[in-house]
Amino acid sequence: MNPDTSGPFAVDDVPALDALRLAWGDEYDEIWVHGGEWCAHHKGGNDENVVTGDTPDELNRAIRADLARRQEQP
Repeated sequence: MNPDTSGPFAVDDVPALDALRLAWGDEYDEIWVHGGEWCAHHKGGNDENVVTGDTPDELNRAIRADLARRQEQP
């Protein structure tokens, strides 16, 4: 778990990262957490193209929105 989180909403980083990588690893080549910020980089994006969230769930929603936006582009 993150050393700076505790209580009923604490998240164990390793299983959460594993779940995100399993779900999104085909589209996002890097998924990580650093300093409490959850991040993902799309395989086709430039270095600045990173989606973020404060929790694994927020990152999951941000990835879904990013992927939907990418699929709408011509």
